[in-house]
Amino acid sequence: MLLRLSLLLSLSVLLLPAGYINAQAVDSTAVSALTPAQKAKRQWLIGGLNVAAYGGSLVVLNAAWYSNETRSPIHSYDDSREWLQMDKIGHAWTAYNTGRASTALWEWAGVPHKKAVWIGGLSGAGYLTAIEFLDSRSAKWGWSWSDMGANVLGSAAFMSQELLWGEQRIQYKFSFHRKKYPAGMLEERADDLYGKAWYERMLKDYNAQAYWLSANVKSFFPDSNWPAWLNIAVGYGADGMFGGYSNKWTDKSTGIDYDRSDIPRKRQFYLAPDIDLTKIPTKSRFLKTAFSVFNSFKFPAPSLMIDNKGKVKAYAVYF
Repeated sequence: MLLRLSLLLSLSVLLLPAGYINAQAVDSTAVSALTPAQKAKRQWLIGGLNVAAYGGSLVVLNAAWYSNETRSPIHSYDDSREWLQMDKIGHAWTAYNTGRASTALWEWAGVPHKKAVWIGGLSGAGYLTAIEFLDSRSAKWGWSWSDMGANVLGSAAFMSQELLWGEQRIQYKFSFHRKKYPAGMLEERADDLYGKAWYERMLKDYNAQAYWLSANVKSFFPDSNWPAWLNIAVGYGADGMFGGYSNKWTDKSTGIDYDRSDIPRKRQFYLAPDIDLTKIPTKSRFLKTAFSVFNSFKFPAPSLMIDNKGKVKAYAVYF
């Protein structure tokens, strides 16, 4: 939990000021008008903010999490098949959105756009690489090449679009709903794995998460009558998971072994409309800030789901 909490904390520290800066609609002309002294002042500020977000969370994570674990020589650990790859997709989402937020901050500080993209995009991947290094010295975990691949993929998804188009035509989003488990053994197992509070479930319950690629149709077809705020999104999620690799576990308090292999572990694929909140016209600075921050999350909407078992289901509203 602390690992995911650290990622979310560092991301939120960057997203809030980045959203505020985007709400100011500071264009390149206004930024270029800054004096060298003003640029230097802003860059020191943004540098400090990045140190606070990235460095501070690493210090807290190392003290609260890794210091209680047995240390070992640097080694690797193959967890590529865990949780039907939901955690890997989460790594990529974190790298993508930290890169997006950090780039906005550096641009505001007077750094040219392309340079800001490289600094912002690589800083997210660099932060996650530092976490992998901490993992690599823990006997319980290890350096995960699949985690690293996901980190690089997330940063590349952001950077390539900015360098090619100068905008994010395909946005990487997240959604979560509170999942109810049957009372008894499964509910107890879910509480043990994912926690009971809603924020714990949001961070840990892979059965209740979905990740989306949300395409802005208007940006691809600018001459069309398609609404600028209306996106089409495809999503990926999973269900039926009560363990990283299988639905078998041992109750720590009783020592009883459980085997719920009868519950299928399913991959789920979604198709749904989405809203690009940043395309909604408003003069409110508060709303612009909120729209920029919450645009990292999928907007609740009707959805069509198909799983790898062939089941198709329609939702009036899915999040």
